[in-house]
Amino acid sequence: MSPSGSPWSLSLVFLLEVASQGISCPSRCSCQYLEVNCTGQQLQEFPVDIPLDTRQLILAANNVSYLPAVELSFLADLVYLDCRKNLLGDDLDFTFIGVARLVYLDLSFNNLTQVTFSTFSHLLSLVVLKISDNPNLVAIETDAFANNTWLRHLDVSRTGLTFLDTSTVRDLPNLRLLGLSDNLWHCNCSFLDFITWMMESDVHFPDADNITCYTPAELRALRMPAAEAQLHFSCLTQLHKQDYVFLGLVGFCIFLAGTMAAWLAGVCAVIYEAHTSKGEEEEEEEEEED
Repeated sequence: MSPSGSPWSLSLVFLLEVASQGISCPSRCSCQYLEVNCTGQQLQEFPVDIPLDTRQLILAANNVSYLPAVELSFLADLVYLDCRKNLLGDDLDFTFIGVARLVYLDLSFNNLTQVTFSTFSHLLSLVVLKISDNPNLVAIETDAFANNTWLRHLDVSRTGLTFLDTSTVRDLPNLRLLGLSDNLWHCNCSFLDFITWMMESDVHFPDADNITCYTPAELRALRMPAAEAQLHFSCLTQLHKQDYVFLGLVGFCIFLAGTMAAWLAGVCAVIYEAHTSKGEEEEEEEEEED
C-alpha cells in the first residue's frame, strides 16, 4: 500500500474533513483560516456564527447599519476589520470596547456624523484608521484619538469637516500619513495654527493639491501654503472691524478720562486760588486793624 493510501493518512484526511465541517461560517460568507469575508452580500445585519478565533473580518459593500458591541467582543483576536461602504450611523461610542487588539479599521463610505473620545478610545493598538468619504462627518473632538498613540495612517478625506484642532493630530507620536483632501475647510484665523502645523510637520499628506480652502469665498480653492500666507497677513498684521471699534472705545475712554482729570484739576486750582486769596485778604485786614 502506498503512503498516500495508508490507514494513517486516511485517518488524518478524515479528521481534517470533520474539523473543517465543524467550523461555523456565516451564511453567504466565505471562510478560510482566521478570515471571514462577507463582501457584497447585501447583508442587513452583523453576521452570526463568526468563528471566535477570526482575526480578519471583511464586511465591505453591504447594508449593515449597526455594529453590536457584544457580538464584536466575542472576537477578541480580531486585528483587521473592514466595514467600508455600509450604512453605519452616528453612534459608534463604545462599539469597539471588546476588540482591543484591532490594528486596522476601515469605516469609509458610511454615514458617520461625529467622532468622540469614546468612539476609538479602547483601540490601543490601532495603526490604520480610515473614516474618509463620510459626507455627514462634521465634528471630531479634540481628544478623539488621545489613546490611539500607535496610529500611523489616518484618513479623513472627503467628509463634511470644516475644522480640525491642531492638538487632535499633532499629539499622535507615530502619525506618518494624514488624508485631508476635498473637505470643506474654513480657512479663518482659528484655522491658521493647523495650517502652520501642516507646513512644518513631517507627516505626509496624500493628494495635497486637493487640500484647499472652501470658505471664505475669497480663499476658495486656495491650497494650504498660499492660504497660510494670506492668513498670516490678514490675521497677524491687519485689524478687523471689531478691533477698530474696540480701539475707538478705548480712545474715547482715555479722552473722557483725560477731560475729567483736567476739569477736576481746574476745579481744584480755582478752589485753592480762592482759598489762598481769602487768606491773604484776612491777613491784610488784621494788619490794618493793628
